[in-house]
Amino acid sequence: MNVIFIDSYSGEELLHMVSQDVAGILAAAQGESVTFPVGHFKYEFHNLDFYEDNGQIRQELVIYVKKI
Repeated sequence: MNVIFIDSYSGEELLHMVSQDVAGILAAAQGESVTFPVGHFKYEFHNLDFYEDNGQIRQELVIYVKKI
């Protein structure tokens, strides 16, 4: 599944990845902080989005974080 990290203040996409361990990624993101090359961030909320791509239903987890 696609997992996307978004800076909730700027709307900037921080990371786009594919993972089969979505529960693990979400649990880790909800921890103390998440570090990206542009700084340290804290989990705020997430959405599970469904969309159509070439006639197939796809899903992605969008995780919103704020800079700390």
